[in-house]
Amino acid sequence: MEGTVIIADDDTTIRTVLSQAFIRAGCRVKATGTISTLWGWIEDGDGDILITDVVLPDGDALDILPALKKKRPEMPIVVMSALNNIVTAIRATDSGAYEYLPKPFDLSALLSLVHKLLEKGHGVQNSIAPKKSLNFDKENLPDKLPLIGGSKRMQEVYRIVARLVNTDLGVIVVGASGTGKELVARALHDFGPRRLKPFLTVNLASMSENLVEEELFGSTGDNFKSSGSIGKFEQGEGGTLFLDEVGDVPLSSQARLLRVLQDGEFSKVGSNLPLKSNVRIISATQYNLRDLINIGKFREDLFFRLNVVPIRLPLLRERVEDIPDLVQHFLNLSVTQGLSKKKISAKAIGVLKEQAWSGNVRELENFIQRLVVLCADELIDVAFVTHQLKLLTPRSDLDVMPNDTLGVSIEKHLKRYFELHGNALPPKGLYGRILKEVELPLIALALSAAKGNQLKTAKLLGINRNTLRKKINELDISVSRGKNLL
Repeated sequence: MEGTVIIADDDTTIRTVLSQAFIRAGCRVKATGTISTLWGWIEDGDGDILITDVVLPDGDALDILPALKKKRPEMPIVVMSALNNIVTAIRATDSGAYEYLPKPFDLSALLSLVHKLLEKGHGVQNSIAPKKSLNFDKENLPDKLPLIGGSKRMQEVYRIVARLVNTDLGVIVVGASGTGKELVARALHDFGPRRLKPFLTVNLASMSENLVEEELFGSTGDNFKSSGSIGKFEQGEGGTLFLDEVGDVPLSSQARLLRVLQDGEFSKVGSNLPLKSNVRIISATQYNLRDLINIGKFREDLFFRLNVVPIRLPLLRERVEDIPDLVQHFLNLSVTQGLSKKKISAKAIGVLKEQAWSGNVRELENFIQRLVVLCADELIDVAFVTHQLKLLTPRSDLDVMPNDTLGVSIEKHLKRYFELHGNALPPKGLYGRILKEVELPLIALALSAAKGNQLKTAKLLGINRNTLRKKINELDISVSRGKNLL
């Protein structure tokens, strides 16, 4: 590859390693440890690409990047930093960097990136260009990091968030319970241009179907009983609306939601009057929405509107190197909550890193709070941590997972049932009890899907109508024609 690479880093070893690597690759190299020298080279028109650290002896390189980009708009900039948190990633992208790489970096990946940029030539821009700079004042940035951890998996999340924070593109945050989906949504809001406006959350999984539309869009009410209500789209004007578990939006309400995304308009329940909406929608789910589309429970056109850019959050066991930072964060947090200041031993951290943490970061946080409350000593040692872990509700391969088939889920349930009886056998009549437990929700849900029509339900189940009536009576299932039962 040909071209001149400018390297700005106060670490002599890094400058030497990078210089030798790029020279061997056929590049010319200019290396410095100060901003002043770097700026002089930029003014002289030197260099085809810049690789720079953030913290240099005479200043913060990110502070001069906007001016540098103005003077040399054609020069791609790669930012590297040991301050590998989400704030650095966002500031680097907002300042005009083409890419942000955390330290320690992969030399081969950096060489490949530079080769690509030099081949593209001048005028390289970010793949997702922001509307305009956020003009961050470092003193006014949020004082608490919304996301903790410098692992490779989290760095991928940070880079995506950094590219999306200054846009209104549709985002779906995908991750298991406890991985921090709402924290990602808050980061997109708190560091974006809407940060001074409301951030509202709607947990659709905990909301009954008949309340979803009124909660989101409001209602005109009844003059005799109610004056109506203001929905989240009105309350959050100019801000961000976070739809948690968006897969639970009823199919009947999805058309209204699609209208907001397509046209920026909605109407209240009980009214056809269109109202304008200026709200960024960020959604989240722990399930695969494609599966819901395939069975007709989720609109494909709505999915494409929501899912312009997905952000996938790793499980805690996929980022165990972040556990020390997370533990320290939770220990510090406990002090702000009025609890005693505690320390934890390195061996205890090692034990925590070996756990499965099925509940992910939320489970770890709860466990650290438990340690702080129960440990009488200032130092939480490995013996105390090991003892408390044994007292936790045991988690095993018997836990039902979201992707388990019905057969696998039932098998796990039955294994747990037998284990609860130890060496003894369960009471007689197990076969009938289990069949009844499965039959009841099966028939009730089938009736609900058929709107209470017993003939349709019988055909759906593949049984005759008389058998269905008998089962309804035996299981004491309430039937209401035309209404969803569950």
